[in-house]
Amino acid sequence: MSADNQETSSESIRQVVGRVVSDKMDKSVTVAIERKVKHPVYGKYIRRTTRVMAHDEENRCKQGDLVSISECRPISKNKSWRVVDVVGGQPGS
Repeated sequence: MSADNQETSSESIRQVVGRVVSDKMDKSVTVAIERKVKHPVYGKYIRRTTRVMAHDEENRCKQGDLVSISECRPISKNKSWRVVDVVGGQPGS
């Protein structure tokens, strides 16, 4: 039973893709996650941005990189995400 329990918990870990907007901290990056929501009255889709801090152990992310991040246990007061992979480089390079 515990094996089934562990599988469901690993499946429920959220993983999103976002753009690095700040890499000035040691082992931390700020990632902007964009999503589209529909306006309740007009029906137009609007871009909404959420900024989260993520743990980057090797300091491999640079500003402008597209990264994949996943939720984890709280690492500090503001960090509860970690960088899984660098998906793409800076746009135009």
